[in-house]
Amino acid sequence: MENEKKGPVHLRRIDPSQNMRRFYMLAIQPTLFGGATVIRNWGRIGTNGQSMMETFDSSEDAVTASKRLERSKRRRGYRDRGAA
Repeated sequence: MENEKKGPVHLRRIDPSQNMRRFYMLAIQPTLFGGATVIRNWGRIGTNGQSMMETFDSSEDAVTASKRLERSKRRRGYRDRGAA
């Protein structure tokens, strides 16, 4: 499990010209049965947004799914929370 995430990924996409202020958060949490759950939370900055949880049989599958989602969001213009 050398490729295990160190913590949640916080992304945001801000585009004033489109009045767009969105956030996207990804986290992986182990289950009680040896698997892992990918937790996603997204919405407009300043709101609670929406959440989705997807459970996988192995933590490796969860990490793969999380990385795929993160790549997809970065391609669509989301950046790290600390970046301008």
